[in-house]
Amino acid sequence: MISRRDFLQVSMAASAMIGASGFGNWSKLAAQQALTQDDLLQFDTFGNVSLIHITDIHAQMKPIYFREPEINLGVGKNRGAVPHVTGAEFRRLYGIEDGSPSHYALSYDDFSALAQTYGRVGGLDRVATVINAIRADRPDAILLDGGDTWHGSYTCYHTQGQDMVNVMNALKPDAMTFHWEFTLGSERVREIVEGLPFPAMGQNIFDAEWDEPAEEFPDYTFFERGGAKIAVIGQAFPYMPIANPGWMFPEYSFGIRDGRMQEMVDEVRAQGADLVVVLSHNGFDVDKKMAGRVKGIDVILSGHTHDALPEPVLVGETILIASGSNGKFVSRVDLDVRDGRMMGFRHKLIPIFSDVIEPDKEVSAVIEAERAPYKAELEEVIGTTDDLLYRRGNFNGTWDDLICDALISEREADIAMSPGVRWGPSLLPGDPITREDIWNVCSMTYGKAYRSEMTGEFIHVILEDVGDNLFNPDPYYQQGGDMVRVGGLGYRIDVTKPQGERITDMTLLKTGEAIDPAKSYVVAGWASVNEGTEGPQIWDVIENHIRKQGTVKLDPNNSVEVIGG
Repeated sequence: MISRRDFLQVSMAASAMIGASGFGNWSKLAAQQALTQDDLLQFDTFGNVSLIHITDIHAQMKPIYFREPEINLGVGKNRGAVPHVTGAEFRRLYGIEDGSPSHYALSYDDFSALAQTYGRVGGLDRVATVINAIRADRPDAILLDGGDTWHGSYTCYHTQGQDMVNVMNALKPDAMTFHWEFTLGSERVREIVEGLPFPAMGQNIFDAEWDEPAEEFPDYTFFERGGAKIAVIGQAFPYMPIANPGWMFPEYSFGIRDGRMQEMVDEVRAQGADLVVVLSHNGFDVDKKMAGRVKGIDVILSGHTHDALPEPVLVGETILIASGSNGKFVSRVDLDVRDGRMMGFRHKLIPIFSDVIEPDKEVSAVIEAERAPYKAELEEVIGTTDDLLYRRGNFNGTWDDLICDALISEREADIAMSPGVRWGPSLLPGDPITREDIWNVCSMTYGKAYRSEMTGEFIHVILEDVGDNLFNPDPYYQQGGDMVRVGGLGYRIDVTKPQGERITDMTLLKTGEAIDPAKSYVVAGWASVNEGTEGPQIWDVIENHIRKQGTVKLDPNNSVEVIGG
């Protein structure tokens, strides 16, 4: 008798053959400049249940450019496994044609040239059009938001997330979970959650004082769809007090809590759940490990690490779905659920090509109403760029190079440090840099730019600590984003080494001298998790620097030598 895992393997293979991953005939059509909205939305309806997944929007309501990472290293068992495959290797793996729209959407090579052909991506009014089309085909589809929603823009900062709440409510989600939302402060989060017309969940959000589940955030919610009983369990970002300032939400603790996740899965199964879905903000590798440890999960909708995969990944009998970031993609997952189990699935990662998809008029009006009070500030041009400005990559991005240059110049520092956050749209060579563009890569509620003295030894400790957050072979110890970006400093990193041995050959770039462990250096940075950090806001530092430059031109950054990647 065929096992359920074998059945799902067959289901996955069949989905790939018929183009259910969404990267079939429309790629060639687009290459011939004939791509239509109908091509993007085409889907052979399957089974009796549909899930719609969006995640990591980071408050990007309007169409943007977004370059995928050039370097995305996996370590330990995940070395060389998706999502740790990029560029041409990624395209070979998925059979993506060079120069096609899926090349542009899913990899970094030739980004500027392809952007001129295929245009911007995202825009929540376009996302709304896709969601509405899926609902027209499957009226009871379940829309799930993976978090990192109320954070990341000028208007989101100035409205304390209310702009995104209003726009997302217009999309009518059925449930959500959290990460950066908590940096609005716990009081503000509770205020928003009390007014939401849908559950905001996290089985791993606990009351810090009593070490009990926080009552404000349900563990799970049930839906009756297609004659099936579906349980959706929330999993918030586990490492909030480590990656973000714990003093902003002192009432709560988080953690992976996979033992409790197993209890929740068993609990919903006991209540008759035919399908168990985890709406997660763990990050993909953490979700892979959890899928191998917690039995009974059918689907994990993964978020946090911004990965976009055109096909699901199967771990045991659990399928993992990765839906990208910044409103660039929407995932549709159709499932055949009967006799108390998932019998098969069909999946499509839908790229939101802004020039192809007609914006939803209702949501467009909500977006414009939210932006209208800030229109002049958003659109003010601060400078222009001669270079492609992008963020993603394990070690550096040109946006971060620009930020580090600004910190060194404006704060009169030897060395600059910029956090390895993944969010932030791209700009093409020749583009104007507006105030909105600057805020899109640095907006946060703890954006003060500090200036302090640090010994060479302490700088080494920081780099080692952040490196372990990224390259610890156990995904459960990968607590950060990408590697902290540095300016004025070069170093060598061996990602295969243990903590304390990864970082060597640290060099002060302006002199070429080796960093002296006992010597103090002036370091400027931002986004410190420490309460009471003093200094100007990072967006003002960057704006002042760009105004003085006029046109941004960056030197190639070869300051980090990577070994073992």
